[in-house]
Amino acid sequence: MSKVCLLTGKRPIYGNTVSHANNHVRTRFEPNLHTKRIWIEEEKRFVKVKLSAKAMTIIAKTGTATLAKLLK
Repeated sequence: MSKVCLLTGKRPIYGNTVSHANNHVRTRFEPNLHTKRIWIEEEKRFVKVKLSAKAMTIIAKTGTATLAKLLK
């Protein structure tokens, strides 16, 4: 499975880590993803999804209606 958030679309980005001596080393910055089982009330079932921490905050505030639209 890819490392992409289902709700926000966050995915890995590439960049440099820069040391104190200004040495640049290419690296991959991963999104903060978590696999969750979420109850979708409209469909009366659990759904297992990969969500970022930001997406979990959005779901906590707005409910699972936005997630249900994406799963259809």
